[in-house]
Amino acid sequence: MQKQISQPEARPPAPAASTLGFDWALMPSFLAVLDAGSLLGAAKRLGQSQPTLGRHVALLESQLGAALFERTGRGLTPTALAQQIAEHARGMQSSADALQRSLSQSSQVLSGTVRVTASQTVTAYLLPPILTVMRRELPEIQIEVVSSNELKNLLRREADIAVRMVRPDQDSLIARKVAAIGLGTYAHTSYLKRYGAPETPRDLLSHELIGYDATTTIVQGFRAMGETITKEQFALRSDDHILHWEAVRAGFGIGFISHYVAAMDRRVKRVLPSLKIPDLPVWLTTHREIHGNPRIRRVYDFLAEGVAEALS
Repeated sequence: MQKQISQPEARPPAPAASTLGFDWALMPSFLAVLDAGSLLGAAKRLGQSQPTLGRHVALLESQLGAALFERTGRGLTPTALAQQIAEHARGMQSSADALQRSLSQSSQVLSGTVRVTASQTVTAYLLPPILTVMRRELPEIQIEVVSSNELKNLLRREADIAVRMVRPDQDSLIARKVAAIGLGTYAHTSYLKRYGAPETPRDLLSHELIGYDATTTIVQGFRAMGETITKEQFALRSDDHILHWEAVRAGFGIGFISHYVAAMDRRVKRVLPSLKIPDLPVWLTTHREIHGNPRIRRVYDFLAEGVAEALS
């Protein structure tokens, strides 16, 4: 009798490349592109280059075997798969952030780095003297400063402490009002010699005004006074606050400048002192879970006192 040879048990087919998994390290880039709607916006948010983020997205799409974004003239539109992945990725990101905050909270070591974010004007003109004193008194702490007019996300630890002009509304953040920034209309003496000083708020419209491009704060201020203007009436438009100040110092025109900045140059004079411009509140913000960390608490308290004193 011929011996029957048993056949090996059939094995399931090997999974397709798209089901083999993917690199989770690519998720932050993917989520940033999804939230920003473009590679440029995501690059600004993460501080990376557009080509790098483009490669990350392309690599993730290759690993998944499917497209995550539709390329249009208006940017990147997420596919249904991208939306599905994002829901799970955000959950993982939230868990990772919570773990990082927990580890930071449990650390009792005072030495180390604290990351502070503030607007360009604050980081350039308000913080340096404060940080100089802090360095002498807290030499074991290193400070990283993120100079940006964008509101960095404290929940994702893009910064440990934020100096902001608006109060955050997240319950997980601690916000303390430490001071207020006064504003006024200023011009250099060289400009005033050429054009004279305005005598009424309406006179400003006949002067060389320095204003914002995308931000509508100054336009809304004029409307509150009963004057309807457009940004085209600004002789110089930019959302860079430092450019505003340097243009005033150069004698370009009249700008809306913080009192503490204007005090840096005695040749810059305030015009229309009777014009009341609402102060900007200064909020010092940090995450509730890391506020008890000794290192972050020391820097937080030091900044609160230093900013309040500098703007008093």
